[in-house]
Amino acid sequence: MKFKTNINCDSCVAKVTPVLEANEQVENWKVDTANPDKVLTVEGEDIDVEDLVHSLKKIGYRAEKIEE
Repeated sequence: MKFKTNINCDSCVAKVTPVLEANEQVENWKVDTANPDKVLTVEGEDIDVEDLVHSLKKIGYRAEKIEE
């Protein structure tokens, strides 16, 4: 799954790390901060998109699912 985000630096990545690591459905994730859309790629089983977006929103980041 890919999301367009506003996670744009190493400090931002450090802030979202505990949130994404705490999500049991997320197995792997990465943020391409070099991409203009700051694409967050998430891999895992049965990921609840709404829950993931809400969790990031609570700490000040937006994530918009990109249809592949």
